[in-house]
Amino acid sequence: MKRILVSLLAVLLIASMGVVGQAADVPLTADVIVVGGGGAGLAAAVEAAQHGASVILLEKLAMLGGNTIRSGGAYNAVDPERQGPQGIEDSIEWHYYQTLKGGDYKGDPALVAILVERALEGIHWLESLGIEFRPNVFTVVGSLWPRAHLMKEVAGTGYIMGLEKAGLERGVTILKNTRATNLITKGRRVIGVEAVDKDGNVLEFRANKGVVLASGGFSANVGLRMEYNPKLDEKIGTTNSPGATGDGIIMARDIGAALVGMEYIQLLPLGTPGDGALHNWVEAGADEMIFVNKYGKRFVREDARRDDLTNALFEQPDSLMYVIVDSKCHTLTQGYNNWGQTADELVEQGYAFQADTLEELAAQIGVPADALVETVNNYNSYYDAGVDKEFGKELMKARIDTPPFYASPRVPTVHHTMGGIKINTEAQVIGIDGEVIPGLYAAGEVTGGIHGTNRLGGNAIADIIIFGRIAGANAAQGK
Repeated sequence: MKRILVSLLAVLLIASMGVVGQAADVPLTADVIVVGGGGAGLAAAVEAAQHGASVILLEKLAMLGGNTIRSGGAYNAVDPERQGPQGIEDSIEWHYYQTLKGGDYKGDPALVAILVERALEGIHWLESLGIEFRPNVFTVVGSLWPRAHLMKEVAGTGYIMGLEKAGLERGVTILKNTRATNLITKGRRVIGVEAVDKDGNVLEFRANKGVVLASGGFSANVGLRMEYNPKLDEKIGTTNSPGATGDGIIMARDIGAALVGMEYIQLLPLGTPGDGALHNWVEAGADEMIFVNKYGKRFVREDARRDDLTNALFEQPDSLMYVIVDSKCHTLTQGYNNWGQTADELVEQGYAFQADTLEELAAQIGVPADALVETVNNYNSYYDAGVDKEFGKELMKARIDTPPFYASPRVPTVHHTMGGIKINTEAQVIGIDGEVIPGLYAAGEVTGGIHGTNRLGGNAIADIIIFGRIAGANAAQGK
């Protein structure tokens, strides 16, 4: 846990720099007002500042990060420089096709095209800000292809640390504990944001050029998500920040913004039993693990779409599965998972189980030993033959045959809301009348229309960086 704790401490220390805390000291006017201090909001703020705009960023929680800092940090991009040495064939056209098809063709083709075409540019922009990426790419669960990049920092901390530092260096004013409540309009144009600080003071922030909504989705708002899916009640946890309550969506809707795809709510089959958190497991790529149920049997192809994986998990006893890996998975070879947790720590804390034989592992997790051994042996034979005869899994990196073996219990958890505010390719918000709402932009999970019915794993970070930059640049120019 040392790595992630150090990183989070660094975020907090950086966040304390240059932040206005007292109501009397708060600046109330800037060229651009950004609502939300996650990856999309920070990307928008930095890009706007790079275009010469003065920027005020409002974050309702006590620290920055949003869902980005809680994510695994995977960023999808076609990148021949990194993929080539690994023997990975890929193309922007293939990423485009997989993203559209993966969302059942419900995503806006024009928005998807921008996502895939500018993904690598986004990585290069982050690198120009000092954010470093690892040399190898991998296949994150539900990504469908090995094109996921990871920073050298654990989880999503590197994005937040790097973008916040870049924003502060460029004069961005960051106000935490400041909750946006309403958009201020003049005629049809958005000219500012009404907000409340931690002491209950009502503040009116005026934007000379534009307001960017980047406040995230609504995974943590049980009432709102049940409006669109009554099954997603309080018994289903979420990987998301407690701040993901759909505030920006509601504010935009109140002034006549169109919403799209609100019914598309993605669950991930990798939540921690009890709270649905994304960390606390011996993380592995889709190509290096198998899923087994309480009977020790596989029940789905592990490289499938996230909604297919979760639907299959709901059909298993207690909606519980175990992720099975051996010592060759990347968490073991690099020494820690994407949240900085080591396998030994996970075992010690009861989040994972370890054994030198599959029979011993089966006894620890309470599944039939003969069934687990048969399942793993069958999977290894499919790898050897190059064909998964049971489920059709295509991405198989290696046999599961090298002890020690590990098992991590996992349950369904709400992970991403694909629906939200309708935008165009300029990140401008579209009204219910089909026209642009002047002065209002949106980026990240607060928007809808990009991912369709199902977001591919690794596409969210690309989304927030690319469209955050577009929103920030256009707001700064008053487009």
